[in-house]
Amino acid sequence: MARPLDHLVLPTADLEIARERLGRLGFTVAPRGVHPFGTENCCVYFEGGTFIESLAVADEAAAAAAAKTGNVFVARDRFYRESFGPEGFSAVVFGSEDADDDHRRYVESGISAGDRLDFSRPFVDASGKSDIASFRLAFAAEPGMRGTFVFACQRVNAPRVDRSALQAHANGATGIAEIVAVSADPAGMADFLRVAADADGSAANGSGILELPNARIATLTPDRYSQRFGLPCDPHGSLAFAAVVFSVRDITFLWTHLASANVDHDMRGNRIVVAAAPGQGAAFIFEEHS
Repeated sequence: MARPLDHLVLPTADLEIARERLGRLGFTVAPRGVHPFGTENCCVYFEGGTFIESLAVADEAAAAAAAKTGNVFVARDRFYRESFGPEGFSAVVFGSEDADDDHRRYVESGISAGDRLDFSRPFVDASGKSDIASFRLAFAAEPGMRGTFVFACQRVNAPRVDRSALQAHANGATGIAEIVAVSADPAGMADFLRVAADADGSAANGSGILELPNARIATLTPDRYSQRFGLPCDPHGSLAFAAVVFSVRDITFLWTHLASANVDHDMRGNRIVVAAAPGQGAAFIFEEHS
C-alpha cells in the first residue's frame, strides 16, 4: 500500500505572522516547537493524523552549520528560501514505518536527495508532561526540483498526547483532502511521486493524480491550475507545490467565518479559494465534504 500523507511543510519568515494568519483563517495552532538544528515550527493538526507545519529559521548560525554538515532538511529549506523567498510550500511528507527502507528505495530508484536524518527534540504536552520525540527521515527529489522535495517520516518515539483540542478548528476544517502541484510534465512528476510514496501503478492513473490512503496529490499544468482555481502559478522548476485542499463540514459556515475575519477569498462553484499570503505560504482551497 502507498505511504499515507503525513504532513506538509510551509516555510515562513516569522512564526508569529504564521500563527496570526492561520488563526484568522480559523485554524487552531499548536504551540511553538524547536528543532535541534536551527529551525522552529508551529503546526495545525487534523483528525486523521495529518498536519501542516509552518517552518521558520530560529537560529541562522545553527541552521547554516547543519546544512554544511549534510542535514538535507535544513539544506533544502535554505535552498528554497534563497530561490523563492521566505514564504511558500516546500515539501510533502509521507508517513513511514521504516525510513531505512525508504532511503534504500530512493537510492535504488535514483531519486535520493541525500543522507537519511535522525533527530530528537524535547516534547511537553498541555498538562506539563515531558518526553522526547524522535524521528527518522529519508529524502527524495528530482534534479529539476529547485528546493522542493518530499520525504518519508518515521516516528521512532512518538509521545502519547491527546491532540483532540488542537484538532478542533473554528472554520470547520476536518482534514487535508488534496495537495495540488504544478508542473509542465504532470504525468512524469506524478510518476516520481508514485515511486516516492511506494505506490503501485493503480495509485496513479496517468492523468497526474496520485491516490494515497488518506489524501490525493494532483499534478496540473500551470494553465490547468489557473483554470481550476483562478490563480496564477509559476512552476519554478520541474515540480512546485501550489495549493492545499481542505475538507470542511459546512462551506456556508466557513464563508461566514472568513467574512467576519476580513480574509479575502473567492467563491468558485462549491469551493472557497484563499490566495497565498504571508504566514500562509500556499493557496488554501476549502471544499465541503461529508
